[in-house]
Amino acid sequence: MNGTSFQSDIRYWLRQGNTINHLLFWNIIIFLGLNLLRLVDRFSQSGMFDWVYSQVALHSNLSIFITKPWGLITYMFSHVQIFHILFNMLNLFWFGNIFREMLGNQRVLPVYLMGGLVGGLVYMAAYYLFVHNIDGLMIGASASVMCLLVAAATQVPNYEIGLMFIGSVRLKWLALALVIIGLITMFDGNFGGVMSHLGGAAFGFAYIKLLQNGTDLARPLIWLFTPSERKASKPTVKKFKPKKSPLKIVKKTDENTQSKLDQLLDKINEKGYSSLSAEEKAWLEKVSKEN
Repeated sequence: MNGTSFQSDIRYWLRQGNTINHLLFWNIIIFLGLNLLRLVDRFSQSGMFDWVYSQVALHSNLSIFITKPWGLITYMFSHVQIFHILFNMLNLFWFGNIFREMLGNQRVLPVYLMGGLVGGLVYMAAYYLFVHNIDGLMIGASASVMCLLVAAATQVPNYEIGLMFIGSVRLKWLALALVIIGLITMFDGNFGGVMSHLGGAAFGFAYIKLLQNGTDLARPLIWLFTPSERKASKPTVKKFKPKKSPLKIVKKTDENTQSKLDQLLDKINEKGYSSLSAEEKAWLEKVSKEN
């Protein structure tokens, strides 16, 4: 594979409008950057890696955290260990795309961020209550990924996925198993990390329950991150149009099937299949059968 072809593939992958792809990309880029810096630092002994790691990690000690508050955001995009990022990115790809398919692309980044924020705050609270003055440093997307996983399992609990050596498993049982494993391993040396995972999972569950009751906690961030939402919220000013002569007969053309299909697919991509009306679902099913 030549360099030009690889760059074209990456550009195409990112231009698909799939936020999961963007999250995967930036997590991997930051992982490579941190490890390249660590490799250079091993030879130069400059201490630069430790300084950068301290900047991107989330600090549990409040007096240190207030000097580096951005860690509450940067920690959820940062990894150093290969198996840590591999596990998180595989889960982000699998379960994040289920979330995206069911709830729409526009909710992916807001819920990823909010799940990470809640997980980070739970981590800090757990250290404050149980470990006290020790400053723990945490990185990784686990809380955010757990949030998307549990949110997807809450929205479509009976969605089945195939697991090697096990077969088809409903998403709700997989999510429950991961939460139970977290509770069991809580005191095996990663207490704060497990607490952050559980915090992200709890937010994912609460988010969907509130959404089903008509409250979308992601709405402010969707408005902030989605230009089309901001345009839709602006009041429109009606322009004066002179009335057409009644002597002219304007023939209305039939709506192009392909154009309508593209509009519905865009709507599913942005807001999920559940956003379609009953008529739109029936029309889409009819077209799929004809093709």
